Amino acid sequence: MGLFSKIKAGLKKTKDSMVKKMQKVVNSFTKIDEELFEQLEETMIMSDMGVETSVEICERLRKVIKERGVKDPSLIMELIQEIVADMMGEDIELDLSTKPSVIMVIGVNGAGKTTTIGKMCHSYINDGKKVVVAAADTFRAAAIDQLEVWTQRAGADIIKHSEGSDPASVVFDAISAAKARNADILICDTAGRLHNKKNLMDELAKMNRIIEREAGDCAKEILLVLDATTGQNAVNQARLFKEVAPITGIVLTKLDGTAKGGIVISIKNELGIPVKLIGVGEKIDDLQPFDSRDFVRALFENAGNTEETEQEEGSGSDNEFSEEDEENE
Repeated sequence: MGLFSKIKAGLKKTKDSMVKKMQKVVNSFTKIDEELFEQLEETMIMSDMGVETSVEICERLRKVIKERGVKDPSLIMELIQEIVADMMGEDIELDLSTKPSVIMVIGVNGAGKTTTIGKMCHSYINDGKKVVVAAADTFRAAAIDQLEVWTQRAGADIIKHSEGSDPASVVFDAISAAKARNADILICDTAGRLHNKKNLMDELAKMNRIIEREAGDCAKEILLVLDATTGQNAVNQARLFKEVAPITGIVLTKLDGTAKGGIVISIKNELGIPVKLIGVGEKIDDLQPFDSRDFVRALFENAGNTEETEQEEGSGSDNEFSEEDEENE
């Protein structure tokens, strides 16, 4: 399956829940009026697009329709696609320009951090890169063991201390090992950090200082892993983490298992943080770089086709995503 096909399949639930409902609203009107805008806005909000983003899309839509003198409601979905594409802007890739490059992975327990790191290791090693992983989640029972299973499966080196050790010391040793072993990439796991646990946030800041001091000239990424199935709660998590960490990108997991994929738009529009990687399946190669153009195209493809919308009404998949390797998180 090609990359676009994977994204398209992964967004099926979101398309069925959000885009087709928007199309249904548009199809029920013969003229463009304020009631149409209100129903569209309500549909977007109910689809977890977020109030701020939904309101902005509708405001932009009003402006475009007025400027272009659009009278036909059937053209609205095409205009919304254009507006969303503009909101998403240009993609920003991971900066892996130095040797080693350092990636710190943060996020609450259960979001998919361990699985994400395993899939990243698999991808980079397949590209011929040498990867070292720092097992700096020393608080959660079995976290180190889980990560070790993934790194062994992918063929990456792991630097670990005993459970309960100082996470910053693990990062320090891992940076030294990455340099000594001429590694291309160092990935640092971290404990699941809740915004109301000040000690954990302080620990995150301490690890970041170690990275700045010991790998100051290296390219650095701080990736926040978010579970797409949590919808607007994931956006709230991103907002809180942004206050305490210089996040450079989002990894959005479990996108194929949710109808709430519209949060991708909310995250970019409201927080200005680029989504850099997305998980669109359970397989080890189902984590891929985010392409906003493919995302928008997959989401709105054939959205203006009334006949197809009616035929596929209610045809969403019943398959639920499960992260068995993250059960204990």
